[in-house]
Amino acid sequence: MSARALPAATAAATAGLAWAGARRLAARPAGERWARTNHRGRPLTLLEGPALAVGALAAVAVAPLPARARAGAALATAVAGALGAVDDLAGSADARGLRGHLGALARGRLTTGGLKVVGIGLGGLVGAAVLDGRGPDHDAPSALDRLVAGAVVAGSANLVNLLDLRPGRALKAVLLLGHLVGGAGVPGSRPGAPLASAGAGAAAALLLPDLRERGMLGDCGANAAGALLGCAVLTRTRSRAARAAVLTALLALTGASERVSFTRVIESTPGLRQLDRLGRAAPPAGRPTAPHAGSPTAAPTAPPTARAAPATTPGP
Repeated sequence: MSARALPAATAAATAGLAWAGARRLAARPAGERWARTNHRGRPLTLLEGPALAVGALAAVAVAPLPARARAGAALATAVAGALGAVDDLAGSADARGLRGHLGALARGRLTTGGLKVVGIGLGGLVGAAVLDGRGPDHDAPSALDRLVAGAVVAGSANLVNLLDLRPGRALKAVLLLGHLVGGAGVPGSRPGAPLASAGAGAAAALLLPDLRERGMLGDCGANAAGALLGCAVLTRTRSRAARAAVLTALLALTGASERVSFTRVIESTPGLRQLDRLGRAAPPAGRPTAPHAGSPTAAPTAPPTARAAPATTPGP
């Protein structure tokens, strides 16, 4: 079985089974904490996120990569997913976006979003260091190399989270970016296919229920998928210039999200608009979009872009 096929098949099968279990749990009292109402007022569950994380981690475990690469990717993905779940369940709307959470930290108040920013950053840093190990010349990468690699993982986790505002959008991004990252290697590069395929397999298994608005990734699933995609970038290339370019793009998109609604940009761009709407149910004629009341870290600051609102007031 190819380097792509085994992780993809494992991720798809595991995520599919986990989603089947999640749907049963969602119908029970224990699943009520994960219940949300999306931007169209339709009830759904955030348990899709844990299902994706479980599928991705299962695929990482069987990926044809060195043990340290699997361990680093699993660590970064698990930390991102776990802290995302904390924010899903206990997050508040007091602070929004990266600027809001960092501002709260500067004032001495740690929000669940702030915990996620710090924790995913540290998880990405450690996970990337384990994944990279020592260079081909047996010299350890510099502190700057370590910092850039960790930031690529954390930035990727945040980017996918920023896209989880409409049904299918984040999962389509994982599939498309995973295809690009997992493509054939170039001179001086290592293949990114196993980890990229792990995320893509889980995304493919959950795309249909996401498009049908039965579930959404939430911070747990989006952060886990993004962190794994960042790890795939690191397995694809050790080039300082390439990694720095990826990080620059991630920082630019994160900064733009604080000022510009991604949804408005996508809706106003031909091609992107059609791709974004592909497979999604058409909104009822004349029905207004629900007001923003979503996860404090799952959406940019612009109110009309929220995808999910808590069914009940989140805990502290």
